[in-house]
Amino acid sequence: MDVFIIGVSGGVGGLLAQKLRARGDTVGGLVRRDDQREELAARGVDARVGDLSGMTAEELAALFGGADAIVFSAGSNGGSREVTKAVDGDGVAKATEAAHLAGVGRFALVSVLPESWRERDLGEEVEYYFAVKKAADVALSRSGLDWLILRPALLLDGPGAGTVSLGPAEIHGEITREDVAATLAELLHEPRIGRQILELDGGTTPIGEAVRANVRRTGP
Repeated sequence: MDVFIIGVSGGVGGLLAQKLRARGDTVGGLVRRDDQREELAARGVDARVGDLSGMTAEELAALFGGADAIVFSAGSNGGSREVTKAVDGDGVAKATEAAHLAGVGRFALVSVLPESWRERDLGEEVEYYFAVKKAADVALSRSGLDWLILRPALLLDGPGAGTVSLGPAEIHGEITREDVAATLAELLHEPRIGRQILELDGGTTPIGEAVRANVRRTGP
């Protein structure tokens, strides 16, 4: 596959690029700085420099090239409202439009479990972040693309277990970025999974088996 990752320099995006490259896939992406582009080029990733919030959908579409799939894993992580709106809201909308313009049907969005940390007093900025993330999920689900929304639990660093719990509804626990990236790579290579929202938590099912258990449509 040829996969373009928006957020390729981030925690999940960078690990996903490694997983896809190990499978023999071609990987491109969008970064904000030349030093990030150079570092990724050394790892075989064809990153392009640009500011998502400042570019047009047409400019973004031109970077996609012959991509088979777009992955949006960029995120503000609950920062200021301005950044959240520009990245998690407008950024997803712009990337969706760009996918249409470029003729790329498959679009995967790394989102967030909607009940994350609901037992806490999160503050207005983080509440706004959850509202924007949910609105982006809704908009993508109505986009007409072959979309996939993945909602991981609390993200941790460290080695992955290689086992997860994956389905339409999961408890908000915790999971390593390594296992999120591995699950996403497996999902991208399963054409029978599409137009689904899947939630992801740590678990005991091997990733490949967990992905296959969520196949909902017929086909090769």
